[in-house]
Amino acid sequence: MVGFDIEIAKEIAKDLGVELEIRDMKFEGLLAALQAGNVDFVISGMTPSPERMNAVDFTKIYYTAVQKVVVRAEDKDRFNTIESLKGMKVGAQKGATQEKIVKEQMPGSEVKPLGKISDLMMELKNKKIDALVVELPVAEAYLTKNKDLVISDIKLASEDSGSAIAVKKGRSDLVEAMNQTLDRLIQDKSIDKMVAEANELVEAQ
Repeated sequence: MVGFDIEIAKEIAKDLGVELEIRDMKFEGLLAALQAGNVDFVISGMTPSPERMNAVDFTKIYYTAVQKVVVRAEDKDRFNTIESLKGMKVGAQKGATQEKIVKEQMPGSEVKPLGKISDLMMELKNKKIDALVVELPVAEAYLTKNKDLVISDIKLASEDSGSAIAVKKGRSDLVEAMNQTLDRLIQDKSIDKMVAEANELVEAQ
């Protein structure tokens, strides 16, 4: 079980002074398990929609996925709008949100899906693709090591309204304690680091 949600859960358990037990469940059964008391909290990239907020309580938003377009530094002025990528090849991680974004928001571009972000970065450097859509923390982690790549000024429409942790209704003490941990992880940029590391772990498997 890997991922940045798991790393956040470990930090919460540490701050609460309890032992973490992770249960792997289907997403659709998570809130029912929470209400039944089978789990104490749910951390699984869950958006606190009004419907869910009627059933359970949520912490503050701990992460909102921001998608960015990465291009070669030499092409920064050339590719600065979605229109400028018309007829061009745009890379995205296969089966991920980013592939859907390219198909929906860049209909004039040709999507090139690959399993690994590291391979996509290589394709971009080697001019096999013209741009690449990735999450911001992942882009930043790669760009510190690859000065020939930059984040483009292209603006993508965001569908992500953020992830929060769900707890049983009325557990305001738990929400408060978790929010303190989240504040710390957000302020020292630990969550961004966890997101970038989680993407690398997914690739390594």
